[in-house]
Amino acid sequence: MPGTDSERSVPVASEGQLEELRRAGEALESASPEEIITWAVENHYPRLTMATAFGPEGCVILSMLAKIEPRVYVFNLDTGYQFRETLDLRDRIAQRYGIEVAYARAELTVEQYEAQHGGPLYNREPDRCCFDRKVKVLREHVVGFTGWMSGIRRDQSPHRAKAPIVGWDKKFGLVKISPLANWTKHEVWKRIADEDIPYNPLHDQGYPSVGCWPCTRAVLFGEDERAGRWSGTAKTECGLHTVDQEE
Repeated sequence: MPGTDSERSVPVASEGQLEELRRAGEALESASPEEIITWAVENHYPRLTMATAFGPEGCVILSMLAKIEPRVYVFNLDTGYQFRETLDLRDRIAQRYGIEVAYARAELTVEQYEAQHGGPLYNREPDRCCFDRKVKVLREHVVGFTGWMSGIRRDQSPHRAKAPIVGWDKKFGLVKISPLANWTKHEVWKRIADEDIPYNPLHDQGYPSVGCWPCTRAVLFGEDERAGRWSGTAKTECGLHTVDQEE
């Protein structure tokens, strides 16, 4: 279902659309994640998609989607640098919920990409690496869709603290829905425990947030849950969820 026009112009929302989304976001502010997902399905399916890195939030949303509308197109941005545990989780999700998460990949393999740049870029230009193997890929993959869901939570970081439940994503030119924006880490893990939802075993090994293996480490006691991402640098986001970054 993904589009292929990598040169598309990113759609721009009208003032009327922005106002409509603002009202929808306010109305859904106290709604449950299931109610938010139902709104997304009713307003955007079959042109609704979801990108997941198989974090605990994504796994919870997938468990909800399985009950609400399992035909929603879900994909994973496979950078070529993912942990084996992350890739294995994709199969466990499929076995449990019948949802086959597709892979979205950059045109160049890791080997080709590193050869083109004289070695890995993740240790020299992590922003460029994330853009080429995540942001650009997602931008190309959502052509033809009108809405996408993410698993971000407001309490994950200061940058995400103001994330709307429903809003216009100007970077990708479509409506962004965050069903778990107003949930806490505790609520996410309670749902996982209550329903025995499959999750990445790395979370039990000190990795509360899992990204690409070269740029992810276990966190130390008392550290922020995203402290293990791009540790030792000022970088805190891959670029998918930043609203102030212009690419």
